[in-house]
Amino acid sequence: MTDKTNEKKRPTHAIYQVRGEKEKSFWTRIGSAWPNKNGNGFQLMFDAFPLNGRIQLREITEKTGEEASAA
Repeated sequence: MTDKTNEKKRPTHAIYQVRGEKEKSFWTRIGSAWPNKNGNGFQLMFDAFPLNGRIQLREITEKTGEEASAA
């Protein structure tokens, strides 16, 4: 079944560049992600692509509109 609405869907996940460790880490949002319609994987849209650090994908919660806190 396909959804035929023209409504744009909001991203379900935020993409971050993380530099440093634990309390001294710096998180910079660099993009967004949406699940594929078939449920296998995600479509990623980057605003920037880091050359160092690591990349984190975090779920955006509906309740607050904010990203889930780092574990």
